[in-house]
Amino acid sequence: MAVNLVNVEQVSKVYGTRALLDGVSLGVSEGDRIGVVGRNGDGKTTLIRMLAKLEEADTGRVTHSGGLRLGVLTQHDSLDPQATIRHEVIGDLADHEWAGSAKIRDVLTGLFGGLALPGFEHGLDTVIAPLSGGERRRIALAKLLIAEQDLIVLDEPTNHLDVEGISWLAAHLRARRSALVCVTHDRWFLDQVCTRMWDVQRGSVHEYEGGYSDYVFARAERERIAATEEVKRQNLMRKELAWLRRGAPARTSKPRFRIEAANELIADVPPPRDTSELMKFANARLGKTVFDLEDVTVQAGPKTLLTHLTWQLGPGDRIGLVGVNGAGKTSLLRALADAARSQGEVQPAAGKIVAGKTVKLAYLSQEVAELDKNLRVLEAVQQVRDRVDLGKGREMTAGQLCEQFGFSKEKQWTPVGDLSGGERRRLQILRLLMDEPNVLFLDEPTNDLDIETLTQLEDLLDGWPGSMIVISHDRFFIERTTDRVMALLGDRSLRMLPRGVDEYLERRKRMEAEAVPASASAAPKAAPAATVSPQAARAAKKELQKVERQLDKMSTRETELHAQIAAHATDFEKVAALDAELRELVAERDELEMRWLELAEDA
Repeated sequence: MAVNLVNVEQVSKVYGTRALLDGVSLGVSEGDRIGVVGRNGDGKTTLIRMLAKLEEADTGRVTHSGGLRLGVLTQHDSLDPQATIRHEVIGDLADHEWAGSAKIRDVLTGLFGGLALPGFEHGLDTVIAPLSGGERRRIALAKLLIAEQDLIVLDEPTNHLDVEGISWLAAHLRARRSALVCVTHDRWFLDQVCTRMWDVQRGSVHEYEGGYSDYVFARAERERIAATEEVKRQNLMRKELAWLRRGAPARTSKPRFRIEAANELIADVPPPRDTSELMKFANARLGKTVFDLEDVTVQAGPKTLLTHLTWQLGPGDRIGLVGVNGAGKTSLLRALADAARSQGEVQPAAGKIVAGKTVKLAYLSQEVAELDKNLRVLEAVQQVRDRVDLGKGREMTAGQLCEQFGFSKEKQWTPVGDLSGGERRRLQILRLLMDEPNVLFLDEPTNDLDIETLTQLEDLLDGWPGSMIVISHDRFFIERTTDRVMALLGDRSLRMLPRGVDEYLERRKRMEAEAVPASASAAPKAAPAATVSPQAARAAKKELQKVERQLDKMSTRETELHAQIAAHATDFEKVAALDAELRELVAERDELEMRWLELAEDA
């Protein structure tokens, strides 16, 4: 039987006139891996701080088992600014001691990219004081993970980690024996790590078994049942009432949440995006040209990030952009934005970027734009416009869009200066969409947003007709909102990844594995490897781009075929012909992907 580590009994916490937690009782046992979700401001951080006894409850009590070894990662670290990374993370261990520990080596490599801490000027001997908040956070996380604990409490551990770092952290936490309580908005991470979920809502905490996907289904079923009392869910209420009238035996046999209930909930839900329809809208709004890049070189100061880049962003393209930090993701977006805003007058260091004449760009940068702090939320949105056309016949007023983004009617009259960082981020995205752009650049749009707001943003983007590039370390968001993933792997080129983020992680592991023997081996080679001539490399790159365009067309055709098969489901001859075409297309695409992989090695 699992040992109980922490008990929370009838805990309440009030801030001002608002009850964040009201009579909450919970427990954490050995082996638990619990994800904590909920809207920003609903009490997630307060709950875990009280759990860790960093904050006192107004009523109730929190008890820890005797001798509990507890590790906590808060949003503000307690590192000594005058100390070195070595002192904070490794302590007084000699080099041969810590280097001989597989656990320490794994943590340093996973969080910093190597034992020498590349990216820090003096490696382990770097002083902490001048480091950025993100760097300090990784140091605090490393210090926590190297120690031994019975329970780890983490508040937003994926902040400031890239896709690789998040993937490593998920694997590391799964392998640990420590119990875990974690607040994060990274849904992929929750699914990978957690086996239980706590949903903090309006003073209460609802518990669910399973990871994020199980939680979504279970919460939807719970809300479906609760909706019998809601006027806006009349259809569901009638179904529930009809069921209730069938008599006591039926009521007592009604099962708790199960997979069949989830299937019923999603049975009549169409795919999130009608790709063909959106492409028609996008072509109508944008024409044929969005961005054409020819032999482009992108620089950041003296550093060259991309060379000989030839690429097209077409109407309706939805691209997820991943890559190592410093490879040039943000710089590429800025180069495209500069060319669009200057109508082609501002160009990169070499090559040419052509922006379509009809391009109306909205660029969400990582920095939150400053607004007049005395403006009300609704006024800040109405400054842009009063109504917005979101495509496919969806029109909303400024107030309606505010509500969809979590700003209630009362909250819409809050001064901008009183908003939290996450709320300002929401307001910034909202203002961008109100301007009715046809091209969206989103650079880390998920920063500071809670899961509910992310879901609402994804829902809006599903029906948004235009071209889009998303840079994000949130794997779930990229896979949910985009159709293709492209990567900057640090080799000054842009690569298409047919298998998405999984392929990116595989390629990065392969690159790291190849780099180690190359640098370690000093033995003379019997015969030099055959080198690829510059002409052959250019030819390979051109063919690679041609193959990428063919794969794009195949992907679009595959979507169309699936839609046609669904539309002619009762016409068996038509379905058979379409199915035969689909099989041929899939076989041809598989061959083309293999050719793409061969070319990618040479380009």
